[in-house]
Amino acid sequence: MSLTSSVGLMAIFSVDLINILYISWLQDPVATAAVGYAGAVLFFTTSFGIGISIAVSAVVARALGQRDAYLARRRATNGLLLGLGLGVAFTAVVWALLGPIVGLLGATGPTAEETVGFLRHVMLGQPLLMLGITGAAILRSHGDARRAMMVTVWGAVVLAIADPILIFGAGLGLTGAAWAGNLSRLVIAAMAIWPLWRQYGGFTRVTGAELAEDARAMAGIAGPAVLTQVATPVGQAFVTRLIAPYGEAAVAGMAITGRLTPVALGVIFALAGAIGPIIGQNAGAGRIDRVRRAIWDAVIFTAVVISLVTLVLFLLRGPIADLFHAEGVTRDLVFLFCGPLCLLFFFNGLLFISNAACNNLGRPFLSTLLNWGRHTLGTIPFAIWFAGYWGAGGVLIGQAVGGVIFGIVSLWLVFRVVDQYGAQPRI
Repeated sequence: MSLTSSVGLMAIFSVDLINILYISWLQDPVATAAVGYAGAVLFFTTSFGIGISIAVSAVVARALGQRDAYLARRRATNGLLLGLGLGVAFTAVVWALLGPIVGLLGATGPTAEETVGFLRHVMLGQPLLMLGITGAAILRSHGDARRAMMVTVWGAVVLAIADPILIFGAGLGLTGAAWAGNLSRLVIAAMAIWPLWRQYGGFTRVTGAELAEDARAMAGIAGPAVLTQVATPVGQAFVTRLIAPYGEAAVAGMAITGRLTPVALGVIFALAGAIGPIIGQNAGAGRIDRVRRAIWDAVIFTAVVISLVTLVLFLLRGPIADLFHAEGVTRDLVFLFCGPLCLLFFFNGLLFISNAACNNLGRPFLSTLLNWGRHTLGTIPFAIWFAGYWGAGGVLIGQAVGGVIFGIVSLWLVFRVVDQYGAQPRI
């Protein structure tokens, strides 16, 4: 389940990786750093969209479980409309505050100007990405994993073609990368909406009363979901701010490693979605022994995948750095990731497993608490501490060390939750 789910996830993240790959070929540290700063902002808005999509897919899936096809279509229609509306509103607020936001991230001078210019173009397509993410989530609610996966795969294909044409062929540089990204987002939205229209009965007429009713149904899920999702980009924003004083080369290195991580480790990111239903079904059946076994199996699976990926990255660290024209500090950070940092990601995997288990054992608030703890208390003090010893590399090392502590604590807590769940009386 993790392997198949990871294809779609890696397609999403490969869009950003492709962008920074082509930008790095300009061999302009300012441009690469600008994409790094922009990534922190785009990650935040995308995470907001993912949180909304979780709520929409949940209410659609519930309607499908009740075998009410009309209600499912209605909720899909209203969910897409609400998702698009909230996406436009949220993006507009961020767009209006881009100058101060980029300043808070630590960008200054020409880098700040390049970052804001890039974001002013590329953020125009963010509502389309949110629409596509929500549509793909609805397809998954229908059990259509293949079409949901292809939504982002086609987006990545279009970007891979459009990027070199607009960046190099048209000579547009960063602006070309932004418009290639927007074209990719348009394709993602279209590929999500089209199968819903053709294969699943299309959409219903929108009325104010039904829209309000469905909005209330989604609100209870959307709040915690958005709160959990935005924890990661908030933590990444702190890391970006801490690494900014070390210069454009350091920010460029962080940007490259930040985009390599989810592509190289997409299987681990997908594990939470794969293990959740297994835990939920066995918990519902009262098989607590299988719940424990599933968690331990997920831990072993994570250890094996992380070890193999780290070995491959370590052996290929030179060619990977050369691919991005990484030199100096940028190259040092890429090498740091292709070894110890990737290996330490095992503990982030433990947190993913624990979050999935808590969500499926009726303790979603604990999942939110762990996520925010890891990306605040488990990131900022350690990044500051280790930066004092190893500079820019120390920021990333500190971020990883904090993950070790929270990974171990989260696994201990989840087995406490399992024991409590097992002790509850069954009807």
